[in-house]
Amino acid sequence: MSELLQLSVLLPWILAMLLGIFVGATPGLTATMAVALIVPISYHMSATAGLAMIIGVSFTAIFAGDIPATWLRIPGTPASAAATLDGFQLARKRRGNFALMIDLLCSSIGGIIGVATLIVIAPQLAKFALKFGDYEYFWLGVFGLSMSAMVTMGQTSKGLMAAVIGVLISTVGQDVVSNAHRYTFDNIDALAGLHFIPVMIGLFGVAEVLRNVQGEQTLGSSSGTGERTSFLSTIPEIWKRKWLVVKSALLGTIIGALPGAGADVAAWGAYGLAKTTSKDSEKFGTGAVDGVVAPTSANNAAVAGAWIPALVFGVPGDAVTAIVLGVLMVHGIRPGPMLFEEGGAQIQSIFSVALITQVLLIPCGWLGIRAFGLIQMLPRRVVLAAVLVFSTVGAYAINNSMFDVGVMVAFGIVGFFLEACLVPVVPLILGLILGPLVEEKLRAGLIASSGDFTPFLTRPICVCLIALLVLAFAGKPALRLLQRRKSES
Repeated sequence: MSELLQLSVLLPWILAMLLGIFVGATPGLTATMAVALIVPISYHMSATAGLAMIIGVSFTAIFAGDIPATWLRIPGTPASAAATLDGFQLARKRRGNFALMIDLLCSSIGGIIGVATLIVIAPQLAKFALKFGDYEYFWLGVFGLSMSAMVTMGQTSKGLMAAVIGVLISTVGQDVVSNAHRYTFDNIDALAGLHFIPVMIGLFGVAEVLRNVQGEQTLGSSSGTGERTSFLSTIPEIWKRKWLVVKSALLGTIIGALPGAGADVAAWGAYGLAKTTSKDSEKFGTGAVDGVVAPTSANNAAVAGAWIPALVFGVPGDAVTAIVLGVLMVHGIRPGPMLFEEGGAQIQSIFSVALITQVLLIPCGWLGIRAFGLIQMLPRRVVLAAVLVFSTVGAYAINNSMFDVGVMVAFGIVGFFLEACLVPVVPLILGLILGPLVEEKLRAGLIASSGDFTPFLTRPICVCLIALLVLAFAGKPALRLLQRRKSES
């Protein structure tokens, strides 16, 4: 523990976390990109300092993505898409700082719960995650898409339609099995598919600018100026929802432990669970505090959960831990079951860094909120221009391609018209992200079973996921029907 408090470790650790705040709050830049930027620097430091930087930047970037999602309705990272619902609505009600303070504290608490779970039951959860095959991952992807369609504002049917559109868009490019060109229209740039970040920036950023050009007062700068919120005022609100924080964090940890699921699926899963179990589910999407608490408690816990398969079995839980595995090996740390048997000091160092990071997240996150809050003092036209500039830079920076800028503009127009028709755009984004996973696992499963769909319906975990889907769609209507019959009788 004393080594972690040395200046040679603490200084780069905090600087990396501040970088994570900047990257996470900048639409188009991802937590994975932040970690990738840190890796070359970590090679020239001790293993402890390098790991502290990487762990610090990954957790702070996930939280920071909620800052522009709350103020500007532009998620800084895919895991922050859920914050565009209730967090943004609270900002429109001049409670943006309040929402972000709750967001920050719940991120820290959720991270602590996730790390504690990692420490206590890592081997058991990792073994469970390894039981997931192609069949189970197919239904997990379908479950994530369905939940995103159910929890967004508007009709579930429109949410499902948006999710299907997202899946269809994800098929653009070169087929991984047959190498066939799909919907590319002989455009070489389209062979690699449409990257979800330019699409996301267009649907949220450019579409928001278009709405404001028409005179809609929806930017945080026009609704949240002058608000003052302290940590002390948010603690009672979080205490009232302490069990929601706990169950959301535990769900996020479990989903994070499933390789490929990620913090975005965890956030939507927790949001869906909170909405379906809430007595005031109709308030979700209109500025419900529960709608802020649940996803932010889950996504940071999911970051910790992703370390479970990475440390115990050497299987990365997400893109960040895939990079981390390489860093661990460079520093002579070999992930796997023997790490817990022979590398006691190393594993304890990793756990300690992860726990302290959750505490350091609070001051670093507070600085990020205050810095971003200065934007609220600017005139609306300046904010709109800045959104366009940073959106364009963020879209271009992905592949240094003007094609991605064109994709951003096109989907900005699409997003504007979709929301004018009351079709939610968030399920479209998740469909674009999960579409390749669903397609890949479906095809791999059918190849393994020689075209027989039976394993998708009979394997135990598949049956559980199908039951959850049925319960999610049919549970509330059935409950309302029973209540109506009771009231009539």
